[in-house]
Amino acid sequence: MTPDRPEPRHRPEPQGRSHPQRGPEAGTSGGRQARAVRLGPRSIGALVLISAIGVMAFGWPLLADSSSGLAHSKDAPWLFAALLPMLLAVVVATIADTGLDAKAIAMLGVLAAAGAALRPLGAGTAGIEPMFFLMVLAGRVLGPGFGFVLGSVAMFASALLTGGVGPWMPFQMLTMGWVSMGAGLLPGPDRLRGRRELAMLAAYGALAACLYGLIMNLQGWPYIGGMASGVSFVPGDPLHENLARFLTYCLATSLGWDLPRALITVVLTFVLGGTVLKALRRATRRAAFDVPVSFAPGPPSP
Repeated sequence: MTPDRPEPRHRPEPQGRSHPQRGPEAGTSGGRQARAVRLGPRSIGALVLISAIGVMAFGWPLLADSSSGLAHSKDAPWLFAALLPMLLAVVVATIADTGLDAKAIAMLGVLAAAGAALRPLGAGTAGIEPMFFLMVLAGRVLGPGFGFVLGSVAMFASALLTGGVGPWMPFQMLTMGWVSMGAGLLPGPDRLRGRRELAMLAAYGALAACLYGLIMNLQGWPYIGGMASGVSFVPGDPLHENLARFLTYCLATSLGWDLPRALITVVLTFVLGGTVLKALRRATRRAAFDVPVSFAPGPPSP
């Protein structure tokens, strides 16, 4: 007969220690898409406000009446450049008030730094900007609220990194925020996976890359002097005539940048998109943005 082995003794937990209690599917929420930033009524209102101001800031040459002082003012870009950072700060503060916790801030810093590091890789090379595909994929996984903040912060950091600080920087921040936010609004985040999702993201990335160039052209088009009258802005002219000049200007000057930007976004999405999406979704599951953490008292010591 073998002697009975003594039962292993478990070390008692110190009295008063608390343990975080999480659900059985922490970070997955039953397969539901995770959101690092949950948009509340104030955040949605702030985003609508900043988007409306952005439309005015970009489109005022086409929207301003010929009799208004704004249509003939050369100070308009500086006026909007002074207003947009303050409005963006309001949006960021509002979103942070609704759930931008330490985990979301950490992920925001990592992705913004990665996006800022990717931008100089193609700076000045025919519009090749690998930053776009990362902003689209991050917005897809982490949602429109996080996407807007990420796009704005990443563009701000890249401007500091590349020395591209000027009156155009707030416009770039706002437009990149729209690009990443739009990816978070795409349909089917909980059901669409695999090649179909990559195809949808590649198509959106190509469209967003071209629209980014189109919208950013509005920022500087009215102030570029020495251009032919057929493509330059004429204050007070009818909307359809200025719009035709603007489209001609885009075709003549920026199409060679917009198409390579769209092409590199599509290629990177198909080549690296699956791996990046898996990594981002794994990170959101581990971060468990959707799961509240509660603390329960540990068992009393014997």
